[in-house]
Amino acid sequence: MSTSRPQNPGQLSTNLPGVTHYLTGHDASTGKAIVQSTREGSWNGLVENSIAFNVVYTTSEFPASLKDDKDITTHDELVSSKKLGLVNPNGTVCRMVDFGPGHPPLMHRTQSLDYGLVLEGSVEMILDSGETRLMQRGDVAVQRGTMHAWKNASTTEWARMFFVLQECQEVVLNGKPLGEDLGYASGSKDLPDSGTKTSS
Repeated sequence: MSTSRPQNPGQLSTNLPGVTHYLTGHDASTGKAIVQSTREGSWNGLVENSIAFNVVYTTSEFPASLKDDKDITTHDELVSSKKLGLVNPNGTVCRMVDFGPGHPPLMHRTQSLDYGLVLEGSVEMILDSGETRLMQRGDVAVQRGTMHAWKNASTTEWARMFFVLQECQEVVLNGKPLGEDLGYASGSKDLPDSGTKTSS
């Protein structure tokens, strides 16, 4: 897919457009809505640059407080800390993920309720039962604390998904709390644990 939109810093997907984040707020003098901040996407390559993350926004409490731009300050500090896992405990994560052609699917589970939307390309959702679904642009997966992986269906082009993750209460199956499981990526410097809590 050709595009006139320039790529973002750190972007690996040469066939996909760069993205822009628009943060809204209020004009203190008029009370009217304004575009308070315009930010270009910033991508971080993971797993030998076979995938890349662009964190659009995070919140760290629920409900989120927007007073005095506390949410913006907290988001910026969290992203700068490099301590954000897949999930942000007590909050949410809005993230774009680019999947390279032929990237290895990473089986994992987070203690969260996730909405995953395919923006570009086709992505195969793989569950640990062996069940799969091929998701096309516009398809949405609702991940409910399950072991799953994503695989770009193309061998030549990058694919892109958009995710919103919200921490959930621990998932208990047959009396056993499941918790976060990052698979072989566990402990990776690129992918810190989320810090979500499960009972032992």
